[in-house]
Amino acid sequence: MDEARARDVLAAAGLTRGGPGEAALLALGENAVFAVGDLVVKVGREAALLERAERELVVSGWFAASGVPAVRAAEPRPRLVDGHPLTLWHRLPDPVRPAGPEDLAALLRLVHALPEPPFTLPARDLLDGVERWLRLAGEAVDPADAAYLRARRDAFAGEVAALTPHLPPGPVHGDALPRNVHVGPDGPVLVDLETVSADLREHDLVVMALARDRYGMPAEEYGAFVAAYGWDVRDWAGCAVLRGARETAGCAWVAQHAPTDPAARAEFRRRVASLRDGDREARWYAF
Repeated sequence: MDEARARDVLAAAGLTRGGPGEAALLALGENAVFAVGDLVVKVGREAALLERAERELVVSGWFAASGVPAVRAAEPRPRLVDGHPLTLWHRLPDPVRPAGPEDLAALLRLVHALPEPPFTLPARDLLDGVERWLRLAGEAVDPADAAYLRARRDAFAGEVAALTPHLPPGPVHGDALPRNVHVGPDGPVLVDLETVSADLREHDLVVMALARDRYGMPAEEYGAFVAAYGWDVRDWAGCAVLRGARETAGCAWVAQHAPTDPAARAEFRRRVASLRDGDREARWYAF
C-alpha cells in the first residue's frame, strides 16, 4: 500500500474527497497515518490487520480507565474499507517539545505496573510479522536473503520461548521508543498502541538497548532512560536473544517497503549483510 492507495481508502470512507490537501500524511509503515481535521486516521495495509486494530481500540479504553496517559479513540470499532482496516483517533495538541528517554521510562513504569486486563492480550510475538513482511516484499528482495531471515526467525523463536525473565511478566507497550511518546501541554502520552501485549517486560527495554547499539542513540540518552526506569536490561542474561529476535523482525519489516522504495531496498540489504556478518555494531537507519 502506497500513499495514493491509502488516500483512496480515506475517500472511500467518506473522510475526504480525495484531495491531497485535506489529509496530511504523518507516517507510512504498516499503517498509513493521516491528520484529517481534528482526527488522526490509521489505514492498515491489509484486512489481516483488522483484529489487531480492534484490540488497539480496546487497549485505548483500558488505558483511559487505568489512568495511563495515551491516545484516545474517536470511534470504538474499526471500519473495514476496501479491504483495509481503518481506525479513528482524537488528534493530540501540537507537541510542546520532543519526547525524551525519561518521558518514555515514566510511561513504561505505569504500563508495567498494570495488572492483567479484563480481556485477553496476545503474547508479544516479535517474529509473527516476518512472513507477512517478506510476502509483501515479493521479488523486490533477494530470495536468499528472505530464506536467511526465515531460518533466523525459526531459530530465535525457540530461544525466546525458553527465556527466564528478570522482571515479572505482564502488559507491555511492545514498541517502546520515544517516537511513540507525544509531549503535549498536559504532559507525555503514549501513542501507537497496536503492539500492546502481555509478555516479558524486558521486551520494552530491549527496544531502547537496540536503539543505542544500532540506531545511533547517544549513550547519555540511554543512560537517562535506564536511570529513570531503574534497571538496565543489558544486565540480563536473555538480552542477546531478545535483541536478536528483534533485529530479525526489524530487518524483515523494512522489506515490505522494498517494492516501491529504493531506499528501503538499500536499507534491507544493509541490515541483512550486518546480520550475516555477525556485525553487532553496524549502523542501521530508521525507516
